[in-house]
Parts: sequence; C-alpha cells; structure tokens
Amino acid sequence: MLRLTFLMRRKQGLSREEMQRYWLENHAPIVAGHSRALGVLRYVQAHTTEDDHSRLTGRRGDMEEPYDGVAEVWWESKDAMFAATRSEEGRNVDQILREDEEHFLDLKNSVAWFNYEYPQVNPTPENVVATERSSLVKLYFPLRHLDSLSMEDAQWYWRTHHGPVIRRQAHGSGIIRYQQVHRDEPELTTALNSSRGSEIDPYLGHAEVWMDRSSMGNPTPENKAASRRAYEDEANFIDFSRSSMFLTKEHVIVDRR
Repeated sequence: MLRLTFLMRRKQGLSREEMQRYWLENHAPIVAGHSRALGVLRYVQAHTTEDDHSRLTGRRGDMEEPYDGVAEVWWESKDAMFAATRSEEGRNVDQILREDEEHFLDLKNSVAWFNYEYPQVNPTPENVVATERSSLVKLYFPLRHLDSLSMEDAQWYWRTHHGPVIRRQAHGSGIIRYQQVHRDEPELTTALNSSRGSEIDPYLGHAEVWMDRSSMGNPTPENKAASRRAYEDEANFIDFSRSSMFLTKEHVIVDRR
C-alpha cells in the first residue's frame, strides 16, 4: 500500500483544540464524502494530545515542537492513487480540500510525504487504535537523519539495525505495536508540498508506537533499560534537533481494508 503522512500545524489565531475540532467536524466529512472519488482505502486523523511532550524527549535534548496533528491516507497502490487523483473529478476534489485546509492550517509550516510501511511489532489483525476513550496512545516520532549519512544509508540502518533493537525489547518497553514508515516517491512528495506551499523539508520518515499509558507513568527497571538502549542506537542515525516527538489519539474516518 502507498501511504501519505501529512504533519499539520494550526493556522495562527486558532488554539489546538479549535483547530482539531474544525478538522474533525468540518474537514473530515468532506474527505469522507469524496473518499471513493479519491480512491482512498483508509483515512485517519491523529490528534496531538495536551500532554507535556517535553517529557518524552529525555536524553535526546531539545527537539522540534510537536505538530498539532497528523493526517494519514492509504491507497491500495501507487497506480490506484494515480487513477483516482489524476482524473477530472479527483483534481476537483483536491481543489476543494485545499481551499478548506486554508481555514485551519498553516500550510507553509506543515509538511507531507509519501511513504511505505515496515511493520516491526505487529499484532494480527492490525486493529490497534488509540481511541479517545481507551488508555492507549500513539507516539509519533518524525525523524531526520544525521548529515553524515545519506537518506538511503539512514533508512537502511533504521530498518536493519534499529528495528531489531526495538523488537527484542518490545515487551519490556510496554510496546503494543511498532512500525517504521519510510519516505519514498520523491517526485510525488515534492509536487505535493509545492502545491500546498510548504516551506518545511520532509522527514526521513516516522516511527509510530502504540502503548498503554500505564507503561509510561510508572516505568519499570526493564522499561528504563529499554529506553536507554533505544536512545543509544538512535544516536547512530538520527539528528534529534531536527526531529520531533509527540503523543496522539486516533480518529478513524474511512477504513475499507
């Protein structure tokens, strides 16, 4: 499946709560109503929580400010996305969505990219969702790589070295689900950001981790050791100062899987 990740910052003058309410109550029905015309397989809104996210970064030091939310869109394939979005109806719908985004987003400081998923800790069926009424949260970690590495080398290390580090200690870390989402399709990504006037460089990708709050509020010795090992390996390929980390709750708007 082809996936789109869209990191969002709210329009100046709106609170995070106001932005998220408009996004869910006004924008989501527009997307849902046109989802078949766009060929969308799944559409999820991940709303950033009001937690103190500075506590997440720990020994990583100062990181970029959390985004206000993340839009996630899946298509069955790249060809399916092309067929739908490049039709006359698809182009018209995209224009409608862009015009509505202006009501609640700071598009210059938001950024999107196309990507592919590499599941690491993945229950079957894939039905773990951090809903508002559950104790689950979804951690977002959009990351940029060290200047000393190429994009290809950083993604290779992330996938083949860091992934096993996290998988081996998932139970001790309280991780329920973990996957890496790697940026790809550079021409599509460039065109998308240009169309929305983004001035932000896309990330290497993002890690997403589902966990229960109970594993975060009272860390065990195993949890602390796992966090230390994760950080020590992250430092081999991640530029923390140009990366971000925040918690979200999910709203599944469309799911045709």
